[in-house]
Amino acid sequence: MASSILSRHLASSLRPSLGLSASGYRHQQTPAKRVEEVEFDGPCMKTEVPGPRSKILAQQLAIQSVVQVNFFCDYEESKGNYLVDVDGNRMLDVYTQIASIPIGYNHLALTKVMTDPKNMVSTLGMMPPEQFSEKLVNDLMAVAPKGFSRVQTMACGSCSNENAYKAIFIWYRVRMRGTPEPTPEEVRTSVINQVPGCPDLTLLSLMGGFHRRTLGCLATTHTKAIQKLDVPSFDWPIAPFPQLRYPLDQFERENAQEEARCQEEVEDLIVKWNQKGRHVAGVVIEPIQAEGGDNHASFDFYRKLRGITKKHGCAFQVDEVQTGGGSTGKFWAHEHWGLDDPADIVSFSKKMLTGGYYQKDSFQPDKLFRIFNTWLGDHTKNLFLTEVIKVIKTENLLDQAKRTVWSFVDKYPHLLSRARGIGTFCAIDVKDEDTHNNLLLKARNKGKTLSMDCGTQSIRFQSALVFTEHHAHLFLDILNDASLSSSRVYTGIQCGPAQTDPYTVNLQRRG
Repeated sequence: MASSILSRHLASSLRPSLGLSASGYRHQQTPAKRVEEVEFDGPCMKTEVPGPRSKILAQQLAIQSVVQVNFFCDYEESKGNYLVDVDGNRMLDVYTQIASIPIGYNHLALTKVMTDPKNMVSTLGMMPPEQFSEKLVNDLMAVAPKGFSRVQTMACGSCSNENAYKAIFIWYRVRMRGTPEPTPEEVRTSVINQVPGCPDLTLLSLMGGFHRRTLGCLATTHTKAIQKLDVPSFDWPIAPFPQLRYPLDQFERENAQEEARCQEEVEDLIVKWNQKGRHVAGVVIEPIQAEGGDNHASFDFYRKLRGITKKHGCAFQVDEVQTGGGSTGKFWAHEHWGLDDPADIVSFSKKMLTGGYYQKDSFQPDKLFRIFNTWLGDHTKNLFLTEVIKVIKTENLLDQAKRTVWSFVDKYPHLLSRARGIGTFCAIDVKDEDTHNNLLLKARNKGKTLSMDCGTQSIRFQSALVFTEHHAHLFLDILNDASLSSSRVYTGIQCGPAQTDPYTVNLQRRG
């Protein structure tokens, strides 16, 4: 079924206006590249996953930890939305390396960058290449969120957040001191980890948040115990994140009360910690709690949270490491909120290919080496990003993400629930962890890769921006084949304009 659906759309637009149902499908014909020119015609499975070759390579990789390795990949053979493993299995990838492959595998625009001899690797910390400033203007600043005129490059999500936290603390301490110049006592005590040189400041984070795995980031990460177990951490305040009930339109009053409760707790914690001398320098939050279970809140919740931080003089950092880059239909997920006063810092990585953070002018340290490392990112990744942005604009991929709205029709409410998402950043819950893991394994062996780490019961979809109607049909066909029932888990897919606050994939019961 999947191949026949795909073949009927080979000449269709990569930017279709989609409307699909159980009885059929329709799309708007517009000139575009033929799908067959850029990728395969569908999944093709030769072995179970991991296959024999992957298992041998895992044994050879025993010199480092391999517990987290799912299988080994043949990236030379991978194309577009399809990931090929070393055993020749071709899988439809709706996981994309934890939302890190923006325009699919081996896109021609990126392979051209790799073969250009002018694009030599260089350190950016002290001796950047001649074109570095121009590239920043043409890539990172070209897509900067509203209100930002500065960007600091980094290598990955962890060092992006870690250094963003440092920038917040430096900014807050300068305000408390009234001058950027430290006292002799602060200088002396800082090198021995004592106050006042190392002040007892804090960051407030929310339960269920995941802000990466280095020491400072772990103090604001509250998902799985294995990520934090045995590692010393900072004693910083943790507020609850709203636990919304679905469908949203049936629980408007309850969800509004839940969000108000969490907002009150955030403000109460800031006041209490400030009163005991452990000031809250900033609040860090994700637009969607991805690793924590794809948890959402209303846009109004985030607007009010921004108001609380402003009221109490805290920095407001939005962690867009997983959500940035266009998967929600806007380049930055927090742009859906409609903030009157922009965030103070926005961190990014993954789909942006390079890491870093945008910051307001006041968060730029005035002294050398306060925010620094040798590489400060990877110059070649900035070159890739320039091409990615061109592809996103020329192929209108943000508009496509807005229109790629999923609607699962659930015949088995005892198995699936809480469908949710914005644009292509979607998730559903499975009834328990064992069922969740079993369904993921079956789907993978039938030619589909899915996230295996999203809370304990959620299945999330984080496709590339080139994911189209064709791939949606293939995806649902594979999901049906992998379902735990002999009957169909879905009766169709409907794509149309995204809802606004926040978009929810509605589960319905049909006989």
